[in-house]
Amino acid sequence: MAELQLDVTDFAYGGAAIGRDKKGRPIFVHGAIPGEKVRVSVVQDKGRYLYGDLLNVVKSSKDRVQPRCPHFGICSGCHYQHMDYPLQLRAKRSVVQDQLQRIGKQKKVKVQPTLPNPTPYAYAIEVDLSPTADGQIGLWSSKERQVIPISTCPILEPGLLTLLQDIDLDLPDLRKLTLRTGFDGELMAGLEVENVEPPELGVDFPVSVAIILPDRNAASLIGDPYLVQEVKGRQFRVSAGCFFQPSLAAAELLIDALLSYAELKGTETVLEAYSGVGMFTAFLADAAREVIAVEVNNDATADFIANLDHAHNVSLYHGLLEEVLPALNLKPDVMVVNPGKSGLAGPVVDNIKAKKPRRLLYVSSDVATLARDAKGLTRAGYRLLEVQPIDIMPQTYRVDTVSLWLRR
Repeated sequence: MAELQLDVTDFAYGGAAIGRDKKGRPIFVHGAIPGEKVRVSVVQDKGRYLYGDLLNVVKSSKDRVQPRCPHFGICSGCHYQHMDYPLQLRAKRSVVQDQLQRIGKQKKVKVQPTLPNPTPYAYAIEVDLSPTADGQIGLWSSKERQVIPISTCPILEPGLLTLLQDIDLDLPDLRKLTLRTGFDGELMAGLEVENVEPPELGVDFPVSVAIILPDRNAASLIGDPYLVQEVKGRQFRVSAGCFFQPSLAAAELLIDALLSYAELKGTETVLEAYSGVGMFTAFLADAAREVIAVEVNNDATADFIANLDHAHNVSLYHGLLEEVLPALNLKPDVMVVNPGKSGLAGPVVDNIKAKKPRRLLYVSSDVATLARDAKGLTRAGYRLLEVQPIDIMPQTYRVDTVSLWLRR
């Protein structure tokens, strides 16, 4: 394929930067920084845009730094290790602004500067691994188009890194391995296997092991079926297949942003959708008159009940949100939604419109689906007032947001 010299101008969602060819077509290049002049090899021509591999940097940015990880550039787990951390924060804010304006058609939205993670390295309490072709475990490489073994990972919490380096599995049916650590140093391995029958295995160091089923519920094989995480002085039970924020320090920033936008005075009824194990619920309940939560996952529901057992102003409904919401006879003052990466389904937006909360808080881990949902929420009568990006996962392109929507 052709080789080109480019002036890099912008960041793109997904970790790449953008330059343009002589026809004005965007070329997406991983490892480049806006303001740089680079040489790239065009590897895919999609007609309206192209993908290029970085060959060398002709003119370097002052914000370029030496990546800490020997796998960076081959492993696809990180995308920004070549950039100074303040630039990473600016890049994420820029991407949020671009996605909301270009895809979400939100022309005048206020996007705050990205809140930095207090620990840009050694923060991750969870890692998803896959089997390599020769039976090892590793991370996906988009460059190599296969899973590659990894010997180290500087974004992992130290205890989790030790587990990664010590674990030795011989499971031919393994599809995915999730390693987690609790706030107290407890370790857990979650197995997703092709065969639903639990594998026979043993461990020679203290680690709980669970098999995670397709519905994200789990069956314990060794040790406890859950870990305990601590955020802002509160402890939360989290089962093997249930979601929890990958950085405990940044989870505190999410909670603070959520409560700030909620502006609760103690008299409000809050409706919380996709409540998970109840992390947000616990802090909302402290500030509101009543919280009504909805969650579909069985293990998350059990964790929620254990985590909120002392809260007397919390109700939990178990089921699909699009089925539960129409049956709830209430008009909440504030509604909180925290969907997965698929975002809000069409019926959910219709149900939000029907419930008419005056204040809607949308917690998102995928700005592309937030931008898509922005169009539906605007049609439903809501105005996006402000967005707070939060750097939950430094060194990656991923950015979480809390956005404030007001009913017109």
